Amino acid sequence: MASFDVIVIGGGPGGYVCAIHCAQLGLKVACVEGRETLGGTCLNVGCIPSKALLNSTHHLHEVHENFEKMGLMGANPTVDWSKMQAYKQDVVDGNTKGIEFLFKKNKVTWLKGWGSIPEAGKVKVGDEVHEAKNIVISTGSVAASLPGVEVDEKVVVTSTGALSLDKIPDSLVVIGAGVIGLEMGSVYKRLGAKVTVVEFQDKILPGTDGDTVKAFQKILTKQGFEFVLGAAVQGVDVTDGKATVRYKMNKDGKEASIEADAVLVSTGRQPFTEGLGLEALGVEMLPRGQIKTDDHFQTSVKGIYAIGDCIPGAMLAHKAEDEGMAVAEILAGKHGHVNYGVIPGVIYTTPEVAAVGYTEEMLKEEGRAYKVGKFPFMGNARAKAVFQADGFVKIIVDKETDRILGCHIIGPAAGDLIHEVCVAMEFGASAQDLALTCHAHPTFSEAVREAALACGDGAIHA
Repeated sequence: MASFDVIVIGGGPGGYVCAIHCAQLGLKVACVEGRETLGGTCLNVGCIPSKALLNSTHHLHEVHENFEKMGLMGANPTVDWSKMQAYKQDVVDGNTKGIEFLFKKNKVTWLKGWGSIPEAGKVKVGDEVHEAKNIVISTGSVAASLPGVEVDEKVVVTSTGALSLDKIPDSLVVIGAGVIGLEMGSVYKRLGAKVTVVEFQDKILPGTDGDTVKAFQKILTKQGFEFVLGAAVQGVDVTDGKATVRYKMNKDGKEASIEADAVLVSTGRQPFTEGLGLEALGVEMLPRGQIKTDDHFQTSVKGIYAIGDCIPGAMLAHKAEDEGMAVAEILAGKHGHVNYGVIPGVIYTTPEVAAVGYTEEMLKEEGRAYKVGKFPFMGNARAKAVFQADGFVKIIVDKETDRILGCHIIGPAAGDLIHEVCVAMEFGASAQDLALTCHAHPTFSEAVREAALACGDGAIHA
């Protein structure tokens, strides 16, 4: 038996960041992780491997669609799926080994195995029980199931299976028009698959800014995506390695089906707390399987905390990381805080889509007066030079104070550009503050400045 100040259960982004920061603050820390590698879903079968495939296929798209336009002539490359998979795994291995190095550097003990909490202050890993003054649960989430759909991770897959299909399918049906579905759909569309997205709602990316949704769906359709919206999937039948997706239209009840070589079930994720023993401990849970916590991330049992996907909020790696940092500060006797109003979200398609803060729909519902400044990438010289002039930057500000309330971007490097606005919002900046800040030319970031200018007297290049 070993004794620690903090034991973190889960080695994903929230857990490993929490463990490392606790160690930086002088606490004796252990992290429990049952995978063979650290990094959780994100580094092993989520964010990182999917971005590797998105990167590979983006370059493939550029070769086929844009190289000749730039005077780069020659035979187009073919796809070696096994080599692409090997590249993806190299990226994963490099990142997961990096976390293991950081554990050693910061003297974080890795307790290898699956953890449970037999009682407050104790964590069991395998046959050993360890003591801890405080326990942090960061066990993440798993893909949500869909009634009538049996996942085999071969023909009918979750995001995990979609990363490692035996071969590139000629046709793919994506169930759910959320972030994961559209990203993985982009990967296989670029590889030559016919991609059809079936979504229960009548629009893609439910909850996203309306202008963004309209523009993004138009762009994806132009890229070759097909959409069946307002459709409830009734079931998926698999025969001889082929799938048939049966669905019913919500509006008129009309039934139809689509055949495909592979089906990606991408209908969201749900908290993973199985095996922890929370019910026996008396930890209060919420109706959707999340752990209830107070403003300091503490559960209903003193000394047990929870962060990340297993508590309410956006299921994002960086949200979990922020909570991990905050909990570490709290456990070290400092003030830990997360500003949930400034947590960006990004979709890593081409073009990228990024957002932070309020949408127009949210502000209308609140009855709050606002202004919008919008600038198209068609007016940005750099974007036109790299054939990514689709999309826009949209900044939403308070009508009276000009304070930035939100930002929505479709365009090149949107996932990086959004952080200029995040920093501005964190400091309570106005659109005028952004508009008066010099931006280098030619850069994509000039579009952000132009959108800020559009909140006032008007953009220059529109």
